[in-house]
Amino acid sequence: MSAIQDQFAALMRHKAGTEPPPVLTPALARKLIARLDGVRLFAHGYALLTNLTQGQIRPADLLEFAWHHELQGLCLHVLDGEENSLSQMNNAQLRAFGARARDLGLDLHVEISTTQHDSVDRAVHIARSIGSRNIRVYSRYEGRLSEVMDRIEADLRYLALLADRYDLNFDFEQHEELKSHEIAALLRKVDHPRLNALFDFGNMINANERPLPALRALAPFIRQVHLKGIRIVPQGNGTGHYGVLQGSPEDDMPGPRMFYELLMLGEQTAQVVAFALEQENHYVAPAFRQSDEGADPFIPYREMSDTGLPPGLTLDSMMAGEHRWLENQLAYMRGLIRELRLLAELVLAEAAQPVTRSTELMGEPQ
Repeated sequence: MSAIQDQFAALMRHKAGTEPPPVLTPALARKLIARLDGVRLFAHGYALLTNLTQGQIRPADLLEFAWHHELQGLCLHVLDGEENSLSQMNNAQLRAFGARARDLGLDLHVEISTTQHDSVDRAVHIARSIGSRNIRVYSRYEGRLSEVMDRIEADLRYLALLADRYDLNFDFEQHEELKSHEIAALLRKVDHPRLNALFDFGNMINANERPLPALRALAPFIRQVHLKGIRIVPQGNGTGHYGVLQGSPEDDMPGPRMFYELLMLGEQTAQVVAFALEQENHYVAPAFRQSDEGADPFIPYREMSDTGLPPGLTLDSMMAGEHRWLENQLAYMRGLIRELRLLAELVLAEAAQPVTRSTELMGEPQ
């Protein structure tokens, strides 16, 4: 194996346990270059949540950040920003927000933390008002797993009706309490092309899954991705997680391997349309699923995600830190993209094959 393949293998083995690394053949190198050239990085409101809820940052400022850093869009929860959030804007303000995003060449993806009909209806109104065709959802039902799955299935069927009626896409996130194969089973059962999945880099840990098997279980449906770093925290017979800087020594995720596998999803066209920078430093998430649970475990109710003020930080230092941590994540991801592209170019050079700049896109802008 050449030194180039050794370097690529080392990157793919990082925090990946015993997973054998792929061999970067010339054919794969060409596909990888095409995907890297078209990768669509989005800003995410959660990375600046303290600033949005308690500081001077407004949703419109996130648009300027995304444009300034040459990102392709913004993922924003309808409640981010409290009284300044999308949920509090009137129709004229929503249209103006969407118009500003279009002026900057940015796509908007809406997020909510439920699948209940009234909240979904409001999110649809917001999405249509700002010109978005993508809504992230996840469920927060309490009860036996079988009961929760039945309720989610009914909700997904309602989403399918709205998706067809309003030309929308709904992406269901694996959000700590459901396992990836359970979400995949629901999506297969409903079987609607506009209902897919959002893959988060850490949430599978709380469902007592491992990162790469979880990714592969959900792979046929993944359209969006939340990028972040986490430290795995054992809790009883399960695991929780603590938010850390992505790519730092504390980050327990096989980040480069997951990013590579997600990039390569889709045969002719890239399957993932958005990789969102959701740095969640100091976020605390408890274990939800246990290794010794029965076939139909009880799923407890979960509150919406929030990051409290950690010990040792003041409100001002937390808000300043969020800006720094987001810049850190963007630098890390762009460094990873450069490294992967260089390795792919070297593989092609080693095989004496010319490299041309790709025009492939990471899926159609939504």
